[in-house]
Amino acid sequence: MNLTILVRHACLTLLIGLGLAGSQLRGDTSSAAVAVTDDGVQRVTLVGGSYYFEPERIVVRAGVPVELQVRRRPGLAPHNLVIRSSTMGLDIEASLDTEPTTIRFTPRVAGRVEFYCDKRLLFLPSHRERGMVGVLEVIE
Repeated sequence: MNLTILVRHACLTLLIGLGLAGSQLRGDTSSAAVAVTDDGVQRVTLVGGSYYFEPERIVVRAGVPVELQVRRRPGLAPHNLVIRSSTMGLDIEASLDTEPTTIRFTPRVAGRVEFYCDKRLLFLPSHRERGMVGVLEVIE
């Protein structure tokens, strides 16, 4: 068999394997409806990775405290979390580390707000533009 064909086949196999591994690392949780615990707090974990958040949609209740535990998957790219809505009383910006950090807030009113990573490498699209975006939905 021709060496060029073998190299192409090996590269294709490697790329397919990396794609499948990446999808398995993300998991299957794209939405999280957060229950109120016995102590009256809504707790949820948010993980940032290579241009994604997991889950992509979080549903919480207005007027009930939220504890959002945030972290990022290991890797070289820095990530952060930005959630801003003056209507809901949210002005959050936090760096994501591999160790979890807890962010506490109480959304005031129902509505939807985008959360995102605003990091960017010089001359490249921001992480937000590359799809590192999610939705925080606050219900009554």
